[in-house]
Amino acid sequence: MTVRDALDAAVAALAAAGCETPRLDAELLIADALGVGRSALVVDPSLPVTGAAARVIGERVRRRVAREPVAYILGRKGFRRLELMVDRRVLIPRPETELLVEVALELPPGSRVHDVGTGSGAVALALIDERPDLVVSASDASACAVEVARANGLSGAFVHRGLPLGDYDMVVGNLPYVREDEWSSLAPEIRLYEPREALVAGADGLDAIRAVVGGAPRGRRLALEHAPGQTEAVKGLLRQPRTLSDLAGRPRVTVGVAWP
Repeated sequence: MTVRDALDAAVAALAAAGCETPRLDAELLIADALGVGRSALVVDPSLPVTGAAARVIGERVRRRVAREPVAYILGRKGFRRLELMVDRRVLIPRPETELLVEVALELPPGSRVHDVGTGSGAVALALIDERPDLVVSASDASACAVEVARANGLSGAFVHRGLPLGDYDMVVGNLPYVREDEWSSLAPEIRLYEPREALVAGADGLDAIRAVVGGAPRGRRLALEHAPGQTEAVKGLLRQPRTLSDLAGRPRVTVGVAWP
């Protein structure tokens, strides 16, 4: 078997299974199994695939056909300049969440930032990496998520529901914001594999956001990720709100100040 053979078979299987990006997925799974970069698959499609590698590729393709996310299969996901360990205990970091990092990067030197609902630790770790002058802390309501964040090198992440006490200049959060009635219609990659408790937050999806805003002292600055359709509701919870759009042009993060 050659790389070309493996790719052709994998792409066909993933496309038939309904995966949105079958070629990309196949390249990532195969390149990692062979210990090469994706470019090597293009440069030398006649590269032989040994029996051991073929078995690894077959198992990974089988898992992806079952709609398990590539990040969970590989056990890692890139986020800004970092590569993070991820598994089914935490959400897979997504590009839109980078907006929370962008907002915090604008803070003055020495500012104190708390990442609530840190999950894999992506936002907090990105801030530590890109702004070592900031004082960064993090928490999550899931003990399992805290284990992953610590494995990724985030010290001090701890279990806490709502907003932990602390004197922060800004609180950032990618909290659960999926509505209860949306769960059954989500993509299989999400519904079958990602932790439900990190996604769903009540009938309107705003229970977790309301809890954090309600627990914040007056004047505390917050940056909160949300669904595009929740923009006005989130803005209504804050003073002086402004909303930033993601790369697709959809309103995704609202920044504002807590008020009673």
